[in-house]
Amino acid sequence: MLSRYKRPHEKIAMGLLSFMPKERNVKQLKKTMELYNERPDWQLFLWKADDDYVGAIGIHIEDDDSFTVQHISVIPSFRGEGIGHRMVERVERQMAGRKAKAAEETKPFVMRCRV
Repeated sequence: MLSRYKRPHEKIAMGLLSFMPKERNVKQLKKTMELYNERPDWQLFLWKADDDYVGAIGIHIEDDDSFTVQHISVIPSFRGEGIGHRMVERVERQMAGRKAKAAEETKPFVMRCRV
């Protein structure tokens, strides 16, 4: 189940985002969380399986009726179950009418979701 990130889940979100190579540095991770906490055009969603959050997808909503997938991560023990693909599909549905794009770091995965 995909749900919008809320500040009380910040540590969980940080843990999930830390699986992204560029987010392993704590200072960078804090800057990223600032974007999701402070700017409405940066939205973060968490994926819950049973009672645990196991994935995260973050987007930046652009002015040109598109959005960019900036972050996507799944806990390693849950990879290979299609969670990443489902997160991309659900965010695309929620952003209906907006064109999905991928950031350089998420492009290989997002392109696989298109197949």
